[in-house]
Amino acid sequence: MTVEYAPRGLVGVLTPQANTTVEPEFAMLWPAGIAMLNARLTSPKDTIIARLLDYLRDLPGAAAQFANAPIDAIAFACTGASYYAGVEEEDALVARMEDRLGIPVITAATAVRDAFHAIGAERIGLVSPYPDDLTDAATGYWRARGFDVVDVSRGAMEDGAFHPIYAMNAAGAAAALAALPAGRAQAVAMLGTGMPTLGAILGKPFVGDAPVTSCMHALAWRCVRAMTKQPADAASLLDWVRGEDWGKRYRERMGA
Repeated sequence: MTVEYAPRGLVGVLTPQANTTVEPEFAMLWPAGIAMLNARLTSPKDTIIARLLDYLRDLPGAAAQFANAPIDAIAFACTGASYYAGVEEEDALVARMEDRLGIPVITAATAVRDAFHAIGAERIGLVSPYPDDLTDAATGYWRARGFDVVDVSRGAMEDGAFHPIYAMNAAGAAAALAALPAGRAQAVAMLGTGMPTLGAILGKPFVGDAPVTSCMHALAWRCVRAMTKQPADAASLLDWVRGEDWGKRYRERMGA
């Protein structure tokens, strides 16, 4: 079934309850003919770790919010949950959901993994917006995925804000990216779907020779490739890194 505003694909996006970045960045990233429906991941738990684990383990129920809408892919726009749950639990849940729904189910973390694989990267650099415990969990996750984490740069969280990660500004993200040394990593990922990263990537798409992606950036790329049944290859990723399609929309939206 073709949807009027999504003739190339309709994405069901699952977004953490207080996240202020996912929908605006996706609105700039989607190419012509692709659209999304958004649903919120919710949890009453009072700690970040407990909420993140709720988001992942309640994923099937969250996806049920789309009812019988003709969704072509599910995008799980939360990486912290993957880091705490671990590789095995994440992969098992994704496999069960894909088997039940019959469509691609793509997490932000597996999208970044696929971006690294597309360019054959083994040594990676990370830009983290997280506190120490979540940064450590993220580093452990990527090592469990088989990557050598050679550098980690930390962004400055906004203490006292409604949420220390979601309130981070683009200048802080760009500064953290700029702090990564060149020449060590073969690819760089800016972590967290709440940190604004598109301006930073447009401003510095490569650290030395290493292409830069982010969780939101990679998730959109991977969804587009899956829905249009095109390979998630190096050429398409590098075009995405350079902002060949979405860069113009970003500049228009941001008045840049």
